[in-house]
Amino acid sequence: MKYLPIKNNLFIDNRSRFASLMKEGAMAVFNSNDIMPTNADGTMPFRQNNDLFYLSGIDQEESILLLFPSAKDEKHREILFLKETSDEIAIWEGAKLTKKGAHTVAGVATVYWLNEFENIFKELLEETNTVYLNSNQHMRAKVVVETRDARFARWFEKTYPMHKVEKSAPLTEQLRAVKSEAEIELIQFACNITDRGFKRVLEFIKPGVMEYEIEAEIMHEFLCNRSSGHAYSPIIASGFNACVLHYVDNNQKCEDGDVILMDFGAEYANYASDMTRSVPVNGRFTTRQRAVYDAVLTVMKAATQLLVPGTILKDYHVAVGSLMEKELVDLGLITMDDIKSQNAELPAYKKYFMHGTSHFLGLDVHDVGNWDKPIEAGNVFTCEPGIYIREENLGIRLENDILVTENGPVDLMGDIPIEADEIEALMSQVPV
Repeated sequence: MKYLPIKNNLFIDNRSRFASLMKEGAMAVFNSNDIMPTNADGTMPFRQNNDLFYLSGIDQEESILLLFPSAKDEKHREILFLKETSDEIAIWEGAKLTKKGAHTVAGVATVYWLNEFENIFKELLEETNTVYLNSNQHMRAKVVVETRDARFARWFEKTYPMHKVEKSAPLTEQLRAVKSEAEIELIQFACNITDRGFKRVLEFIKPGVMEYEIEAEIMHEFLCNRSSGHAYSPIIASGFNACVLHYVDNNQKCEDGDVILMDFGAEYANYASDMTRSVPVNGRFTTRQRAVYDAVLTVMKAATQLLVPGTILKDYHVAVGSLMEKELVDLGLITMDDIKSQNAELPAYKKYFMHGTSHFLGLDVHDVGNWDKPIEAGNVFTCEPGIYIREENLGIRLENDILVTENGPVDLMGDIPIEADEIEALMSQVPV
C-alpha cells in the first residue's frame, strides 16, 4: 500500500465497539471485496470492503474476519483467515500478508489460512445460533454485481438454514458515522493532499488547457503524496460543463472568460476527502461571476455553522434553502413572488441549486450514517452549496469537509484557499 502503517489500536478499538453492540452469544463474519475483472486477464485495482478494513485494517483480497466474543476458546473470539502465501505468489503478485504480518496490522492474535475456514467455522457454529452477515445497505447503493459477502450469505443460508441471521450493516453504520481521533487524522491527511493538488493546478490553469490535463496534474500530486488516487471520479468542468452535476468526461478545452468547477478529493488509507473549487480560467472573475461566487461562499459559511450536535439533517437542508433564496433574489435569478407562490415540494431555489448541501464523509465519499438521527460530535460532513445558471454557462460550487465537535464545526479544509481575492492572487503568480 502507498499509505504509511496505521497503528492497530484503531482496529482493536473498532472491533471492541462492534462486539459491544452484538447480541449475546452471536458471531459475525466479514468478507473482503473481490478483485474485479476487466477483459481477458485484466483486473481493476483492488479496493477493500470498508467494513472489513474498519474492523481489521487488512487491505488484501481473499480475507475473512470472524468475531465471536463468547467463543469458549479465547483464541477463537477474533480470527483472521487469509489467502496462503508462497514463494511463487511472491514472484508473480508480490508479497502477501504472513500470519505475523496480519497480526501486526490488525492486532488479531489468531490467524489461519483461508482453506481452513469451513472446518473451523463449522465447529464454532456449534456454539451459537446467530450469525451476523455483512451487506452493502447504503441508501445510494445500486448493487448489480454479486459481492463476496453476498455469495457467502447465499452459501451460509443454504448450508446452515437452522441458524438465525442478523445484519451487521446497521451496527457498522452506527459506529462508522462517529469518527475516532485516529480516523480524523487520516481524513485530515487526505484533505492535506487535496490541498496540494489544488494549489498545483492554480498555477497550471490558463486559457487553452484541456480539462483532462488539469486532472492529470491533480493525479500527479496525489500519487507523489502517498494517495492511491482520487476518492471518486473527479469533475473538471469548464464553462457550461459546470452546470452538469455529475460531469466526468473532462475532455473539453478551457476557454478564456469561463469559470472551471473542479470537484475532486484524494483518498488516503481508504479514507476520502471531497473538495470543490470554482476558479476563473484566465485568473480573473468578471463582475457577474464574482457576485455569484460570493453568494455561494456566503451560503457555505452560514451553512457550516449549522453543522453542530443536535441538528437534524432534514431541518438543516431546509435552513440552507432559505439562505440560498436570499442570495438568488439578490442575484436577480428568482423573485419574492416566486418564493411566495412556490410548491413546498419543489422550492423556487431548486431551479439554480438542485442538490443537497451535505453528506457524511469517511471510508466512503458518501459515507454511511443515519439521516434521521441528530448530528453527533465526531460526524464528518461535506458542505457544498452551488448555483448553476445554465443560460449564462456558469456553474459555481464550493465544498469543504467539516468535523462536528461539541465546540462547534471544525473545517478540515480551512487552509485551502477559497476567498475570491485569494484565488485571483494565487493565479496571478508566475511560477518560477
